[in-house]
Amino acid sequence: QVQLVESGGGLVQPGGSLRLSCTASGNIFSINVMSWYRQAPGKQRELVASISRSDSTNYADSVKGRFSISRDNAKNAVYLQMNNPKPEDAAVYYCYGELELERPPGVFRTYAYWGPGTQVTVSS
Repeated sequence: QVQLVESGGGLVQPGGSLRLSCTASGNIFSINVMSWYRQAPGKQRELVASISRSDSTNYADSVKGRFSISRDNAKNAVYLQMNNPKPEDAAVYYCYGELELERPPGVFRTYAYWGPGTQVTVSS
């Protein structure tokens, strides 16, 4: 079964740091774009950062200079280093990946997968 699972969420103080991890598992041929999204109560889900397979990155203006996205292709993993978080960064953070799968045998297609989310709370 192919799935994405996040870890590393929790409580962090403003100005502190937190690292989120997401690992894809299952019979995966390759992974293209991997991203982090977040959704705060009463708000729409928004893109936080994304990274291509060749490590090209893109960030929301609100996190530029504070958050950093990286990936380990050998581990099918993506990370989000959150430095100097602010109370407005509190949200459920979701991992997203465009996974290339062999379905059916001999046919390779790209599918979008989401993780279940991990809660990040920013408070002193």
